[in-house]
Amino acid sequence: MHLPHQRGPLHDLPDDPAAYDAVLAAVTEEALARLTPEGSLEHPAAVDDIGDTSLGITSLLALAWRRTKDPRLPEAVRRSLAFHLRERVFTEDNAGYPNLSVRNSGLPYARYVVEAGAHPIGDWPSTVWALLQAVNVLDTADGLVDDEQRDELLKSAVGYWRWLTEATFFNPQEAGNQAIGCIVGGLMLSRHLPSGEGELVRSHAVSLYVEEIRAHRVRDRGALLPPEHGGAYDNNYGPISLSFLAQAHRISGEEIFAEDGDALARYLDARLTVGGFDNGGPRYSEQHSGFESVLGLRYFGDRIGADLGRYRGDTRWGRHAVQRDGGIDGHFAFMLVWQIQDTTPWHRTPSKDPVRHQLRAGTVSVAFDDRMTPSLVEAGGTYYLPAAVNRQHGFGPVTDGFLLCRPMGETRVRDLRTDALTAKLVTKPVVGRDHVLRHVRSLYVTDGASLWMTVAVERLDGTPYLLAGLPYATDDGDRVRRTAEADVTSAGDLRLTHPATESVDHFDARAETTQQQAAFALAADPRGYGNPDEGWRHLVASTAFEAGPAPGAPEDLHIFAVRYGPGGPFTPVFDLTPAGLTVRTEAFTALIGDPAGDARGEPELELGPR
Repeated sequence: MHLPHQRGPLHDLPDDPAAYDAVLAAVTEEALARLTPEGSLEHPAAVDDIGDTSLGITSLLALAWRRTKDPRLPEAVRRSLAFHLRERVFTEDNAGYPNLSVRNSGLPYARYVVEAGAHPIGDWPSTVWALLQAVNVLDTADGLVDDEQRDELLKSAVGYWRWLTEATFFNPQEAGNQAIGCIVGGLMLSRHLPSGEGELVRSHAVSLYVEEIRAHRVRDRGALLPPEHGGAYDNNYGPISLSFLAQAHRISGEEIFAEDGDALARYLDARLTVGGFDNGGPRYSEQHSGFESVLGLRYFGDRIGADLGRYRGDTRWGRHAVQRDGGIDGHFAFMLVWQIQDTTPWHRTPSKDPVRHQLRAGTVSVAFDDRMTPSLVEAGGTYYLPAAVNRQHGFGPVTDGFLLCRPMGETRVRDLRTDALTAKLVTKPVVGRDHVLRHVRSLYVTDGASLWMTVAVERLDGTPYLLAGLPYATDDGDRVRRTAEADVTSAGDLRLTHPATESVDHFDARAETTQQQAAFALAADPRGYGNPDEGWRHLVASTAFEAGPAPGAPEDLHIFAVRYGPGGPFTPVFDLTPAGLTVRTEAFTALIGDPAGDARGEPELELGPR
């Protein structure tokens, strides 16, 4: 089975003016054919996320008219705008909406579901999206609609802003992308108001960003990130936040948006595999955005000099939102408008700077979590997740069912690059169930095609093994396919094990179940509201590669050596000398120095050819 949402890299979609004109031309024809006598441009199957959809297509038609002067478009824009103002602007409180701070304000807002009380929790983001569609129409309205209709739209936009910032609690879902989108709406709205009033809205938007978003950033992997549904980052919504930061900087010039966007972009670059696969987050562990991410990935990829466009998006939404039949849905159309207006090119070459939480070369990459344990390994076109044993997750030595990967003290990292090889040495003190402090030294080396992982630790009791990853997915053309096998070689015995128990908290990679489905099944709240990452932490056991100790290790050490990806015979040799531990493989020789020999206790690493 293929993963449903991660498809092609977003930078593979043509983004030259001719390509975008073709997109707008197709939107135009579909919209003109759909336009109802009442002026609605909504997809007939649309039920939720509906408050901004007709207006979103109106904004695309207005942009198309600016670019082509198609004589059919002014009437369609006026009729559809009239429909939105007449049918989709609500001023009576929605029954059951829990986040109002002012009752019966009379301020306009947009509904997530049109029917009163049907699903009011989504009204706050729906109003953000309606505000953004409105200001995009205002940006192109001159000469297209009459003054009366334009003034009514501006009045509604001002009302949206006031409802979002005065009549409700700000950012009630603790969703960074929604909150930053609201800030963008205020910044764009301010440009359409008289100077004094506009400056008040602009300054209010910036102060809200500083006080309500920036002050509450969450730290992950050394970066401060806008919180997303209670977590630091979400692989669907995080890149969307990046797009909102890009637009905020584009229209305001405020350096704070550039600084925070750069930080988020560098973080994303570090966690993202070479092939663009990523998973994890407090809402959608695998669901990926499409066109909603393009602006941010392109804009900040260029700023930081990284190929962020490798991100595998849902290319079914590569241009705009669509319904199940493939028909256009105007939801989030403002992102397509902005990416058409922005001319930043894709930066297509990787950043060469070493990054603490990433190892990357050629087609190989390792993303590390806060504990400097791999969170995602990519080699040979296959992606490995941390495996689980006895409710413990990660890569590392296992003895008596206990996984030694959680640091009890400072984790140290040493990066090294030669002409042919890229390496990272991670050393961390760990404590086992016996309360004995041990030092785990993990060496990762790649030639750009294969990855060698060598883990050394003081000799363990029993029959230890290395938990070496859960084979999960593999590249399959422009799609990603689920897998339960991979090209892995071990110096010691190697076995691919599967859970003996069939239950929701045991993940068997051979089953046609995605990580996202399993994670939501274990989450405390329903799908769409629960935190799948929290659910996944309840996983007891999973499919796993288990590698036995390598033969020939020094007497007082257990050494585990695994190669991911292609290669011939694998018979590494180990030698312990006063200078440190030497590891010789078919591709390299590495010396892991004794940290006691460094004045600051830092691990030393030397790397050379075989």
